[in-house]
Amino acid sequence: MLRIGIAGFGFMGRTHYQCWDKVEGAEVAAICETNPNIVEDTKKAVGNIGDAQRDIDFSKLDIYTDYDKMLAEAGLDAVSITLPTILHPEFSCKALAAGVHVMCEKPMALNVGQCERMISAAEKSGKVLQIGHCVRFWPEYAKAKEIIDSGKYGKVLAASFRRLGSAPTWSADNWFGDDDRSGGMALDLHIHDTDYVQYLFGMPRAVSSVAGKGPGGGLAHIATEYIYDEDIAVVAEGGWAMMPSFGFEMSFNIMLEKATILFDITRNQAFKLCVADGEPLTPEVEAGDGWLLQIKHFAKAIAGEKVEPVTTLHESRESVRIVAAEKKSAQRKKIVDLD
Repeated sequence: MLRIGIAGFGFMGRTHYQCWDKVEGAEVAAICETNPNIVEDTKKAVGNIGDAQRDIDFSKLDIYTDYDKMLAEAGLDAVSITLPTILHPEFSCKALAAGVHVMCEKPMALNVGQCERMISAAEKSGKVLQIGHCVRFWPEYAKAKEIIDSGKYGKVLAASFRRLGSAPTWSADNWFGDDDRSGGMALDLHIHDTDYVQYLFGMPRAVSSVAGKGPGGGLAHIATEYIYDEDIAVVAEGGWAMMPSFGFEMSFNIMLEKATILFDITRNQAFKLCVADGEPLTPEVEAGDGWLLQIKHFAKAIAGEKVEPVTTLHESRESVRIVAAEKKSAQRKKIVDLD
């Protein structure tokens, strides 16, 4: 039985708990959390999507407020790190040095230098470090890549991606709203689509971005063109500028030579494949969501099963680098090269 710890028990920590609870051969044994009201706070509905507010039996868990003590005493095989982004490098490196596998939430870190530190720690330890780019595992996004890679409908001509909602106000002391701790909207939210663009098409040659700022001066909305040498139009738009009553949208439209793949969680029929001849199809997808599927993948890897890599540490670092270029492009109002 894999013994799992969770560092940080906000929305994503509780989401990881619910996922681990569904993984055969694994159990959450310990939680590290400094919030003294954590039992009551877990009953509050938070987040854009998911069921992280379900009841949790804390009597079965060892609760720590000291991360080093948890690593030393809890006998863990792995830890889910679901803390503010600024803490990802320190907490990941400590676990790896202690011989514990790490499932770390995205983004990997605030900058490329911190990512390099984490990669070095993983290589030195020989343990698995996986970054939580859940969109690569999200059933409809995974199926879209499968369809594209099959070549059945020809080459991709264009693709657009959107991820829109209101500013997340549920985090402890509103750390999401602090760019120094979260990296801001572009690094916390928009990176989902930036990373998926990289997954589908590889590293862009350059980016061209425009952005709008919120009342506090941070980026509230960003739109980016990812520039490739091939004749392909790829854009992604993300933001926290929507009013709360808007809800949340994650969507894409991918135009191939002989088909269009579309997904929009706000539609009744969210996922469709529109082929050149005939009615739209709804492809079958894997059960579960991206959070559960990425944790199942990680669990297999640390249990010694052979799994095909869906994301790599190099790609996770590069996604941080692309977003940094997007922010620079928006600030300078010019194309920024990535070569």
